[in-house]
Amino acid sequence: METATSKTTEEKAPSPTTAEKPSPAPPAMIDTPKMSTSTETPPMSPPFSPSSTTPVLEKEELDFGGNVDVNDDIPTEKELKRVDDLLVLDANGVSRPFKDIYRGEGVAPKQLIIFVRHFFCGNCQEYLRTLSSSITPESLIALPTPAFITVIGCGRPELIDMYVKETNCPFPVYADPTRKLYDYLGMTRTWDLGKKPSYIQSNLLTTSIQSVMQSLKVGNKALKGGDFKQVGGEFLFEDGKPTWVHRMRNTRDHSEVEDVRRLLGLNAKKPPLRKRWSHSIKAERKKSSTWGHRVRSKSRGSKDSPVNGNGTAKAQGEQEMTLKETPTV
Repeated sequence: METATSKTTEEKAPSPTTAEKPSPAPPAMIDTPKMSTSTETPPMSPPFSPSSTTPVLEKEELDFGGNVDVNDDIPTEKELKRVDDLLVLDANGVSRPFKDIYRGEGVAPKQLIIFVRHFFCGNCQEYLRTLSSSITPESLIALPTPAFITVIGCGRPELIDMYVKETNCPFPVYADPTRKLYDYLGMTRTWDLGKKPSYIQSNLLTTSIQSVMQSLKVGNKALKGGDFKQVGGEFLFEDGKPTWVHRMRNTRDHSEVEDVRRLLGLNAKKPPLRKRWSHSIKAERKKSSTWGHRVRSKSRGSKDSPVNGNGTAKAQGEQEMTLKETPTV
């Protein structure tokens, strides 16, 4: 009986582990989640585009006085294999591999691929307007070494028709809404304007108003133009191999049209001036260069009138002779 009583007593005794259990930490010692600040929040990307891992250029790096994080190195064979099978989309959403643009059956020996920013970018639209007023598909195909141009943007394909209409671009336009081509080919992201190039024939206010009006016209597609910070560049392929590259360092850093003409085998003449707000080229107006020329034209019109009895025609002829001897001003 004593043995049974002792066992019962031992079973009811508290265990050492229970007695030595540490007390909970005071509320002040418990870690609470920190509220993130605006500086800690990563930049937002459009819902159709993954976050980019490409470097973002700081403003102080963009005055062309020092080194920047992008270069004009030609893609290696390994880098090209990485992007060859990435898909681009046409205006109908039909996809094709990137490699089909610069090599393969029916592709011109020289192929310049222009990567533009979002489809509402007024600077890139100005670039294509100026480029299209200076270079036509017919002029490129007629070269001893035929060439061609293809444009790729980072927005949704359903905005391509609007983009072609606004720029009057005669070259094919594709979309890469994933921006993987931009990332893998070393293009960067920035908002910096940089210096104004000669291909922009409108002022900043005009291009900004155009962008806003275009956004309003497309309604719910206004947020599908592409990443506003993404910049592009130009890649030249010859016989399927990259031979020349220019990556944009700011939002207005496309290659000048004269340089593109020279690159493709055309003479490097300046592109014609265009009408403001449109793609149309300004018509040449013949202006009277001197005051004397304008007066001579007027006097010739009077000379054709009938001669009256007072010898008016003779007096007009003498006036014309005097004007011919008058020095121009």
